[in-house]
Amino acid sequence: MIARLTFLAMASTFALTLGGCDAVTALMADPKAAQRIADSKAIGSACRYGLRSIEDCYALNEKASKAYVFEGWKEMDQYMRDNKIDGVVSKADKAPQPVEEIIDDKAGDPAAKDKSGASKAKPKPADKAAR
Repeated sequence: MIARLTFLAMASTFALTLGGCDAVTALMADPKAAQRIADSKAIGSACRYGLRSIEDCYALNEKASKAYVFEGWKEMDQYMRDNKIDGVVSKADKAPQPVEEIIDDKAGDPAAKDKSGASKAKPKPADKAAR
């Protein structure tokens, strides 16, 4: 009976002690989710240091969480203001957009090429020095 009361007292003390501990929730969190959060904050910080607006940062990093990108951007903004750090202008503005290529249906038709003269090989003039 005393062992049972001791166990209940220890268990309740342990539960109450760790109930307000943030470390417990951090230990139980998904490591992939924590990595995505850290990546999003790093993206926001890099955008702020690169003198990008928060809207441009969102547009360039669509898969990142906007809330955590903003949090990282805001933290870096405060850090740069406190330490009087100037940002660095980004050299690459945006990723190049893919060029749309229009494929003509007649391109695969050999009869169409003969009519246009595009596929005919022009004979080279004979070299007089070779004779």
